[in-house]
Parts: sequence; structure tokens; C-alpha cells
Amino acid sequence: MDSLLKKQNMGQLLLVILFIVYLIMGYRTPEPLSSVLDTMYGKIAIGMVAMILLVSCHPILGVLGVIVAYELVRRSFPNEVDQYIPSEMQKAEHLTAFNQFPYTLEQEMVKKMTPQRNDESIFSSQVTYKPLLENNYDASPV
Repeated sequence: MDSLLKKQNMGQLLLVILFIVYLIMGYRTPEPLSSVLDTMYGKIAIGMVAMILLVSCHPILGVLGVIVAYELVRRSFPNEVDQYIPSEMQKAEHLTAFNQFPYTLEQEMVKKMTPQRNDESIFSSQVTYKPLLENNYDASPV
């Protein structure tokens, strides 16, 4: 570990820190880069870079390079399930298409039958009846 902290190996130390951040954060590979890395040539290139790091650099950097190469290939592989799951916008479009109903005969008949009154006098008028209570046989009120 001491050889990695020397001044001449600061580039390797920086690469180790970047690899650790990439592994911890779990970022997805951007789509343009993912489409390139998902090919056979892209996977071979990533494997060769990982092997070069393993052979020519510090062992810790080499092992991290292999792990990061594996994660890069895994994260760049498109998830097949995501292709078939619709987005929220697509779901909303389908639901609004399903909820478009024509004006039905039932709605037309109800509109014709019910009186359209917006009078407040219905609720504010004095009642003309007086409620009567049955004999409660000395029961307490609830």
C-alpha cells in the first residue's frame, strides 16, 4: 500500500479513488456509451484494458480494474424487462383512451328527468312538521 501512496503513483491512486466512487455510487452507463460497450468488440476492449491494469499497475488497482470492468459490462447491458415496462406517460395515455365514453342514453334520460334547481330556499325554508318520539320505556338517550 505504501508504494501506491508515493508521489510517482498519484495517477494510480486517483484511478483507485475513481473506481471506488464508480462502484459505490452505482451510476448507470449512458445510453450512447452503453450501445458501444454492449457489442463484442466493446467487451473485448474492456477486458483487455482490465488485463493491462492487472499486469502493469499496482495489484490493488488491477483487482479494482477487473471488478470495475465487470460492473461496466453488467451496467451497460440493457435490461430486457425495462423495454417492456411502459412509462407513466404511456400508462396515462392508455387510461385516458380507455376512459373516453360516449354520452349514453341513461345519462340523457336522467338529465331530462331530474329538475335542475339551484335554489337555496329549499334548505332555508321553515319545516311544517313536528317529529314525534315513540315510547322509549325509560331508556336513556344515546
